[in-house]
Amino acid sequence: MPRSFTVLAGVVLLATGVALVTSGGLPRAGSVAPVAAPEATATPPSAQAPTAVAATAAPTIGPIPEGYRIQIPRLGIALPIAEGDIERDVIVQQTPENLAFHFPGTAIPGTFGNSYIYAHARRGMFLSLWNARIGDQVSITTPAGIELKFVVTEVHPRVPPEDTSWVQPSGDERLTLQTSTGPNREDPRFVVIAAPA
Repeated sequence: MPRSFTVLAGVVLLATGVALVTSGGLPRAGSVAPVAAPEATATPPSAQAPTAVAATAAPTIGPIPEGYRIQIPRLGIALPIAEGDIERDVIVQQTPENLAFHFPGTAIPGTFGNSYIYAHARRGMFLSLWNARIGDQVSITTPAGIELKFVVTEVHPRVPPEDTSWVQPSGDERLTLQTSTGPNREDPRFVVIAAPA
């Protein structure tokens, strides 16, 4: 299959996922689709995996307000969070550096739903996310100075780039953190899930 077709198919799948998220989304079966990869370090307990999005849950449509920060002390991650831009970050592949980004249409951290945050796999950004372990502490600081505490519950080191299920709404409050594993669009993504502590 030609590389350009594979890239186009991935972009179309991602755009479909974004459309579902911003339009209210479809309920997702299970909390997060586990990746069938031998490197996966955890399988979520079934008690933590709701089977559907609650009827009252809806993704946050507005952008994340300025002033949010993410910190993962053990990994040396400390970044401001800005609103992502699908055209710039996904299609054109020109994501700015030295920031983490909130995926448009996903929940704002501290609210019910899936807050999807991504950044480059570079030093001082999300490169050290590759070393995440179950139990790592994650904190999000709000513009009002409130610290929201989370704990890593799942680590998925090789998620196919065409798997857009990770941005779907969830039936619980969670952070989905994502970075790349290589410089190409076809390289797997590294995904970490954190739940309120």
